Amino acid sequence: MIGYLKGKVISSKPTNILLDVNGVGYSVNISINTYEKISGEESVSLFIHTNVREDAITLFGFSTESEKEMFELLISVNGIGPKIALSILSGIKIDDLKRAIQSADISRIVAVPGIGRKTAERLVLELRVKVEQVQEEGGAEIPFSIKNEAVAALTTLGYNSKIAEKVVRDIVTQEPNAAIEELIKKSLSALNKG
Repeated sequence: MIGYLKGKVISSKPTNILLDVNGVGYSVNISINTYEKISGEESVSLFIHTNVREDAITLFGFSTESEKEMFELLISVNGIGPKIALSILSGIKIDDLKRAIQSADISRIVAVPGIGRKTAERLVLELRVKVEQVQEEGGAEIPFSIKNEAVAALTTLGYNSKIAEKVVRDIVTQEPNAAIEELIKKSLSALNKG
């Protein structure tokens, strides 16, 4: 099984990358979070999950080991296949997902596109203890509830939740100590520019 690839980027899209490893081109499915971390790079290293089915061998790549661990936990849940797991990881950061599962924050999990209430409840039930083993991604961490509140405020104002979450995440990365009011103000400003 392929577990790790390092090579030159031939082409990349938000959900897929073509990697040249010693003259062999590997098509690897990636999450939007991984895409954001590797975009602009000429050469990348990815942790790989190889999914073997009767009719296909599919590679899923992750910029961090913890994202790969979370992906493998997600696909261990009945009813969640690799595509849905990748969609979940594209819609929410690893640390946020881990906290949402541990605190049984169903509404936060359901906010991820493609996840219904029953699936979210199954995730919490089956992974609540298991997510402990996934390492934190690290970096400056703003309290989960503040990020949540900012995204909720923006969606209440009619903004798309996925776009709102990305804008909030970008601002938090630049200013980890931002207060909720400041976070919402800067997010609105960023959303109105775009």
